[in-house]
Amino acid sequence: MLIIGCDFHSRYENVAMVDTQTGEMVERRLEHENGEAQRFYAGLPSPARVGIEATGRTQWFERMLAACGHELWVGDAAKIRAQVVRARTPGVGARADARSWKAWS
Repeated sequence: MLIIGCDFHSRYENVAMVDTQTGEMVERRLEHENGEAQRFYAGLPSPARVGIEATGRTQWFERMLAACGHELWVGDAAKIRAQVVRARTPGVGARADARSWKAWS
């Protein structure tokens, strides 16, 4: 199974994806407006588990994941941050999210 931690922003997202069978980890920045995020998720085998921190304005993202056959887990941002101290480096938040979702699965 693929587990994806998503550091979600209005115009883009940083993702860290872990394959639970191989241990392989992939990190990417995906743009929303040009359809890059939609193509990325549509190309993944389903079901993948995608975790994000609770935030507003994600309805389109929720619908897109459901259409691709993936499951969305929404977590409490304070609880996720309590597990990992985040650095101000792109991708670190997504990696922390991926580790959190993997630990909770």
